[in-house]
Amino acid sequence: MLFSSTEFLFRFLPVFMILYLSVPEKYRNLVLLSGSLIFYGVGEPYYVLLLIFSVLVNYGIGRLIFTKEKKTAKIVLILSLVYNFGVLFLFKYWDFVAEDLNRLLSGEKIPILSLTLPLGISFYTFQIVSYLLDCYRGKIKEEPSLTAFAAYVAMFPQLIAGPIVKYEEVARRMKERRIRIRAIESGLKLFSIGLAFKVLLANQIGTLWNHIMTAGAGNLSAPAAWMGAFAYSFQIYFDFWGYSLMAKGLGRMLGFRIPKNFNDPYASRSISDFWRRWHITLGRWFREYLYIPLGGNRKGFWRTLFNLFLVWTLTGIWHGAGNNFALWGFSFFVLIAVEKRGFGKWLEHTKVAGHLYVMLLIPVTWVIFAIDDMRQLGHYLQNMAGIHANGAIVGGTQVLRYLKEYGVLFIFCILFATPYPMKFYQKHKYKWYTVLVIVMIFWLSVYEIMMGSNNPFLYFRF
Repeated sequence: MLFSSTEFLFRFLPVFMILYLSVPEKYRNLVLLSGSLIFYGVGEPYYVLLLIFSVLVNYGIGRLIFTKEKKTAKIVLILSLVYNFGVLFLFKYWDFVAEDLNRLLSGEKIPILSLTLPLGISFYTFQIVSYLLDCYRGKIKEEPSLTAFAAYVAMFPQLIAGPIVKYEEVARRMKERRIRIRAIESGLKLFSIGLAFKVLLANQIGTLWNHIMTAGAGNLSAPAAWMGAFAYSFQIYFDFWGYSLMAKGLGRMLGFRIPKNFNDPYASRSISDFWRRWHITLGRWFREYLYIPLGGNRKGFWRTLFNLFLVWTLTGIWHGAGNNFALWGFSFFVLIAVEKRGFGKWLEHTKVAGHLYVMLLIPVTWVIFAIDDMRQLGHYLQNMAGIHANGAIVGGTQVLRYLKEYGVLFIFCILFATPYPMKFYQKHKYKWYTVLVIVMIFWLSVYEIMMGSNNPFLYFRF
């Protein structure tokens, strides 16, 4: 089920909220769990059983970790990691690895399973693993309630595309939470803003990216290729940020504080700074559970370089089983490694140069991220560099037409990619005119949805 669908907006959410607010506080976790399973089951009727099984297995593992001595608990933890990452590997990476091995072995010796990727499996797997690792480290207390643990894992606002919530961030509110009218109002506003970002900005600018890709990755003039790269950069930004804001708003309506996942990443002055601001909870997961345990930057330059390489290799393939994702992660590794030699500090202290540097490189990385056919990716990058093997079909005339058609939309995307609109909102969010504008953009978003603008969120496939 999509947040940006009439089914969710006018059927599921109103009925769920009425039930959630009507029951006594001690039953709210049960209502939240039931609603979350229904929400997930509408889109994944079979894989909801996989989610339930994963919850049951990991709840039992968490109990074992707390009841066993440290040595035994470590063995239990290792087995749990094998299980959780094994399931993720089976559904997400098996076919990719099998196809590569079959090519090397010159035959179909490893079966291709062709399994559909369960929605949100990367997100809820990482969330479960964070809970188990924190249990083992003694950072959190055991959750004795199966219902509360299941509600934490399956919570529908962030189940399918994050943010990745650590248990300690919601532990107290899983046991006791009061729902206030002001929190519901604040949550509805955030949800409406996120919906507008998704429907009115991401979907619309994504149409330009689709038009340009339809012409063929090798048939673009340099201006057309760069225009497409910027279009996709804005599409994925407002698509994912829109979802994260909707998740945050829904969480607030339910009495939770879901962590921030974005901090104006396109206002960065270096690639390192960009990643600190983009998908904050994923970066935090890799930092806390992989980079720092490996030694971080405390064991010399070459060990730091290895740690960065491993983190970025896994960050890349976390997003998908494809060579382009591995290359995308490697590109970030190279850029961040260069910046760690001092270049990054210089960039962050030179306002104009730093912004230009990010504005030029980030669209290139997003092109790598978006195009999974390596040959087509090579053609597109060549076009961006002004190298045209076959001549440019999409040239100056088409670029001017696209500018006329999408120029205003680009201006809005640039404006809302800066910190200023949200700062204005925070300052004036209780003013009547702010409420009026939010109501207007909500119904405009609904109108666009009714007209068919409800394509899935990009991060659903990761």
